[in-house]
Amino acid sequence: MPKSLGRILMLVENNFPQDTRVKNEATLLNEAGYTVSVICLRKKNQAPYEVLNGIHVHRLPRIELFQKTPSDKLSFIGKLFLLAKSFLGYCIEYSYFTTACFLVSLKIFFTRGFDAIHAHNPPDTLFLVALPYKLIGKKFVFDHHDLCPELYQSRYGSRGGFYTTLLRIFEWCNLKLANVTIATNESYKEIQIARGGRKAETIFLVRNGPNLERMQVPPSSPRLRAMNKMIFCYIGSLNPQDGVDYLLRALGHLVHDLKRTDFYCVIMGMGDSLEDLRKLSRELKLEAYVELPGFVSDQVLMENLSAADICMDPDPSSPLNDVSTWIKIMEYMAFSKPIVSFDLKETRFSAQQAALFVPANDEMAFAKGIVKLMDDEKLRSKMGRFGRERVESDLQWAVTGRNLLTAYQTLLK
Repeated sequence: MPKSLGRILMLVENNFPQDTRVKNEATLLNEAGYTVSVICLRKKNQAPYEVLNGIHVHRLPRIELFQKTPSDKLSFIGKLFLLAKSFLGYCIEYSYFTTACFLVSLKIFFTRGFDAIHAHNPPDTLFLVALPYKLIGKKFVFDHHDLCPELYQSRYGSRGGFYTTLLRIFEWCNLKLANVTIATNESYKEIQIARGGRKAETIFLVRNGPNLERMQVPPSSPRLRAMNKMIFCYIGSLNPQDGVDYLLRALGHLVHDLKRTDFYCVIMGMGDSLEDLRKLSRELKLEAYVELPGFVSDQVLMENLSAADICMDPDPSSPLNDVSTWIKIMEYMAFSKPIVSFDLKETRFSAQQAALFVPANDEMAFAKGIVKLMDDEKLRSKMGRFGRERVESDLQWAVTGRNLLTAYQTLLK
């Protein structure tokens, strides 16, 4: 058996291998010759421990004390109560996960051992797991998935205050403690330099991108193609900050104001807002045009995406979304699908000519953008070809993941 290039312990408060980015990173490092262990959350019917394609996976039970979804319908007192309840819930849940990660890390340390801890945020409390190991010479990698202060502001409509300040302190601790950091785009890299005082040479840009499996386009869903309508698709999270409510209101304009009913939209994903979105769909009288199935298997997701004529990115302008990159954009492009999107900085960088950009947060403009693509087959085809070519040349995981290997070659040399 060849000698391992190094032993890596990954921490992620999500399911594995369902978390696409973490799966891609762990698989790449494992195939390159590193020994990889992952501590993550456990889904129903998943084993507490298994070796998955050479990766040691340790799973923890998930706890969620309170529903923390914001609502515009709450009174001022109701919103204050929600914030307090959410704060308590997050504190307990993050404390539990961080403590459990440390306890499991001790077991791994005394059995297989590790040379580096690689923390995927959120939460930003995982530096506490790495801190004692840093004191005995282990390395720490901070993989910056989300800007937690901006995530809080975008989710709850906050302009700042105590919670934002606390989250920035935690972020700063990660950025200061890390030997190297991972950024998903140039905006995150700039923020790491500005807010954490990072040196540019210690930051490695690892963009989201579809792996080889996600680059293979399967046959289209027979069910959707048999409808003889324009098929729209959304894939991704269904949380308050993700803007799927904007998409539903845009589709409401499409039906009721622009009088277009020759479409069917499949919105695939899970999140805190799923039931609220189903309710909104009914209120907008979209039951005949929209389905929100929740979780679907990868096979169904890819068959539905293959059937799509147009894909949707309704992420609204917000402190988080303005500077974030979404893997769904590259997955749409990998399937040669034209995209309608609000005009956000990092989305424009990723999609370029593969997307039709409309003014941020303008739902009627989004609806009109959909109509433009519905009525122009040549434009859809041109945008789809451009997207596929861009992913193949620049944005697929085989290309974007190279910097992760460079980061570890630098870290463990």
